[in-house]
Amino acid sequence: MNFSRPFTQIRTKLLLSYLLVIAASIGGLVIGIQLLGPSLFDQMLSRHADHHPGMMGEAMTGPMRDISSEAFQDALFEAVVISTIVATLVALLISIFVSSRITSPLRELAAGSQRIAAGDYRVRVEPPEDDEIGELAATFNSMAARLEDTEQRRVRLIGDVAHELRTPLATLQGNLEGLQDGVIEPTSELWEQLHSETSRLARLVDDLQELSRVESGQTRLAIEPVAPGGLVETAALRLETQFADKEVELRREIADDLPLVAADSDRTIQILTNLLSNALRYTPPGGTISVSVEANDGFVQFVVADTGSGIPAEHLPHIFDRFYRVDRARTRALGGSGIGLSIAKALVEAQGGEIRAESAGPDQGSIFWFTLSVVNDH
Repeated sequence: MNFSRPFTQIRTKLLLSYLLVIAASIGGLVIGIQLLGPSLFDQMLSRHADHHPGMMGEAMTGPMRDISSEAFQDALFEAVVISTIVATLVALLISIFVSSRITSPLRELAAGSQRIAAGDYRVRVEPPEDDEIGELAATFNSMAARLEDTEQRRVRLIGDVAHELRTPLATLQGNLEGLQDGVIEPTSELWEQLHSETSRLARLVDDLQELSRVESGQTRLAIEPVAPGGLVETAALRLETQFADKEVELRREIADDLPLVAADSDRTIQILTNLLSNALRYTPPGGTISVSVEANDGFVQFVVADTGSGIPAEHLPHIFDRFYRVDRARTRALGGSGIGLSIAKALVEAQGGEIRAESAGPDQGSIFWFTLSVVNDH
């Protein structure tokens, strides 16, 4: 907090406000005494003289009345001066007490803000009371928690990206150095391996770019009434060859008379493709994957269920996190970029839907479902 301008501080402003109130009150009192005091004193003196004619009726005349009036005003003025001094001292003490109750949490908030600006997102402040300043402190803590979470995600994302890039780059570098030194023969298998690694890098970069656009709200969605059954058929047709090559059965269970959903066709097909590809990746040959669609109250639910390796319960809350792997070595061997589910989640939520993952445990298969809103006919 800046102490070089004392007249701009809240403590000084509070004190000045108290002094101004006192000054205005005393000023009005003095003016009232000067204008009304003498005449009112004369009236009250005359009234008392009428009630007590034997005691002060003759004596309080002429100069004596003027002297009494002047003495009364002088005494009243001194009383006002003394009251002003006392009131000022009281105002000063009250100002110090009240301003300290107000400025102390504000100073703490200012110090916390400076620490956050310096990169320390762990700082929190204690809400002083259940008032506006306490509400401000609670909001500050919420902001700090969000910033801390964002920073942790950023650091984790950088580490994950570096980790994902390291393996293909190491493979490329090792093989290229071997080719350059003449240690490795340029066979067709080697060129295929190099092409596979570069394709993997390209997919990773494309997926990261896609996820960044969706999460930052830069992806434009063409929301329109769409038949949900057609979306499932299109996504299943795209992966038909892959299912056949791996000898995994794909079943479609689409309810009749489904209402139209408000969705972006291309993005919803992308969501279904990601979920089906993920299920295919973890389902062994001879397994089954089913995709079903059914209408509920105000929304349509898409469900992709597989008979694959399943997901342990402790991993379910993190399954949509970027680069999260239940089994890192196994997942990397299967060729996934690690952010397909993150993209699916971001696209579903961008369309106002909800996405979840369920599993009974290892080797019990998995279920991924998401919802989209029904088109309102009105």
